[in-house]
Amino acid sequence: MDFDFSFFLVIATLVTGLMWGGYLLHLKRANLEFNEEDEPWYIETARSFFPVVLIVLLLRSFLVEPFRIPSGSMMPTLLIGDFILVNKFTYGIRLPVLHNKVIEMNEPKRGDIVVFRFPRDPSVDYIKRVIGVPGDTVAYYQKKLYINGQAINQVSLGEYQGVKEQDSSDAIEHLTENLNPVEHSILIDQTEGTVEGVYTVPAGHYFVMGDNRDNSNDSRYWGMVPEANLVGKAFFIWMSWDLNQGGIVFNRIGTVLQ
Repeated sequence: MDFDFSFFLVIATLVTGLMWGGYLLHLKRANLEFNEEDEPWYIETARSFFPVVLIVLLLRSFLVEPFRIPSGSMMPTLLIGDFILVNKFTYGIRLPVLHNKVIEMNEPKRGDIVVFRFPRDPSVDYIKRVIGVPGDTVAYYQKKLYINGQAINQVSLGEYQGVKEQDSSDAIEHLTENLNPVEHSILIDQTEGTVEGVYTVPAGHYFVMGDNRDNSNDSRYWGMVPEANLVGKAFFIWMSWDLNQGGIVFNRIGTVLQ
């Protein structure tokens, strides 16, 4: 059980709901009519907050949840300061706090951008791209990706001209990579070393990587993501904020993620 924001939403919903419901039950047993003027302040507060926290809980738990991008590991697809929406039901309906799946839905596919609870610290949410699904063999050598023995096509677009992190190299290569059917951008820093190896994805797990290949803490370093740790699929940028660009970055708002 994680004591995250969902936990406090559940507690707030239960407390306000029980207070309001208990008060109505008390009035019924005493054969009294409800009168707002006679209502104690704490009951009025519970009555006002209960529907609000209930709606927020249902939306965040079963439909969509907002997240803010804190690092550059998914550049150039996602930038620091992007605010995204995550589809909470596409990989199955889970109970809030407990995270138990109660309704099966779809499974992640190669190329999906997923939010998940970090296996080494489930209180922390990570966002990466699915590279390997159960049964795949993923290899990464000399900055190139291979899945089930097949080299993944990469096309160089030259030097990356977009927003860079402050401590990044001046010569970062911008490429497109085709995971079929998802074609997406990646960044490669040829001046940086990298972890190489072959990884077999077991049942119920996923191999994930960041699009910023040389600045991403991902499955190359700590292993696979269990299916039980999945939070949802990122699909939309609803806000972007960068003080270096004057605040709101309007041209990123409304971007559909691929």
